[in-house]
Amino acid sequence: MALVKPFRGLRPPRDLVQKVASKPYDVLSSDEARAEAGDNEMSLYHIIKPEIDFPAGTGEHEPKVYDRAVMNFKKFQDKGWLVQDNDEKYYIYAQTMDGRTQYGIVVAASVNDYLEGRIKKHELTRREKETDRMHHIEINNANVEPVFLAFPTNEVLERIIADTAKTTPEYDFVSEDGIGHTLWVIGDENTKQQITKAFEGIPYLYIADGHHRTAAAAHVGEEKAKADPNHNGTEEYNFLLAVCFPQSHLKVMDYNRVVKDLNGLTDEQFLDKIREHFTVEDKGTEIYHPAKLHNFALYLSGHWYSLTAKPGTYNDNDPIGVLDVSVSSDYILRDILGITDLRSDNRIDFVGGIRGLGELKQRVDSGEMRVALALYPVTMQQIIDIADSGKIMPPKATWFEPKLRSGLIIHKLD
Repeated sequence: MALVKPFRGLRPPRDLVQKVASKPYDVLSSDEARAEAGDNEMSLYHIIKPEIDFPAGTGEHEPKVYDRAVMNFKKFQDKGWLVQDNDEKYYIYAQTMDGRTQYGIVVAASVNDYLEGRIKKHELTRREKETDRMHHIEINNANVEPVFLAFPTNEVLERIIADTAKTTPEYDFVSEDGIGHTLWVIGDENTKQQITKAFEGIPYLYIADGHHRTAAAAHVGEEKAKADPNHNGTEEYNFLLAVCFPQSHLKVMDYNRVVKDLNGLTDEQFLDKIREHFTVEDKGTEIYHPAKLHNFALYLSGHWYSLTAKPGTYNDNDPIGVLDVSVSSDYILRDILGITDLRSDNRIDFVGGIRGLGELKQRVDSGEMRVALALYPVTMQQIIDIADSGKIMPPKATWFEPKLRSGLIIHKLD
């Protein structure tokens, strides 16, 4: 059973929310954050990417940068740019992109549920990224940014979402990237109890996005529990900030690859090697999108190709073996191009599906990259199957869009 609870959210007044809210810390560089913040002193980037307060080139992990995060977080509260709710609430958060809306429930989720495997992961985390977020949580004593969880669709929670969406929201705005953000506050005691009880009937929650933030928040909570002689399990540090979406609401986008060279091969040699495991069709110069699972799009020297994996390259009965990211990693990236570590090899880069296949074409046509490979998107059910099997997805397999907006709600740990 999933343990969640309402909490006293720390959040911007309605008239300031657009000034405060920002993209997540990890989807843009320091220079991009500096440019987006501009002269807006209320931008959350001053807390989640405080290096923007220093000259360009300042390391984001320098002690003075972390100190500035603490100073700015206090400043935001002192000036009333962030105000804490008087009592515990749940919140409904809706995002609208390209005419599609997904609704999530903002909760304080149990640290123990993560540590004991009831909040399931499907990706490995990197220790240095965990350490950075742990330090950020510790020094601010708060989960400043939420994690993105999914759960099997639940009738009670769907009804509460639908009923709430008919009421007047607390926030309703469109961010500069065209994404709509709407948030409702749930203070009714009966509704709060229904939400808590409904989650108790859900055996597992699944991390969709934010593996490092989840791990960092859980480890901070674990350390605080060990250090607290009066620990009883109800303290706020036992919970982390999460937005939980019904599985059926979510859309996973493709996560594509671009590679700098052909590992010494000519175009024809490269295509001949691909033909050993794929049926190859030249689709000409118009952008080609993968049509289904086990079909890929390849862009090389001005032409798009359809690659269809031959039987034996995939295993539809294995949660990892069925994935196109596994097929392409094994039979193209590893065996032909000699790329064995997707996390560290500097010959490869990754492009989220939100940028479109035109981005792949541009990066190859510019000469920066030699070849591009587009994959059919992973499904939410595949992610759940992998998490349930206890296995780990290959790197760079999923891209969720839209991203959660940071700064709408913060969870303080005291």
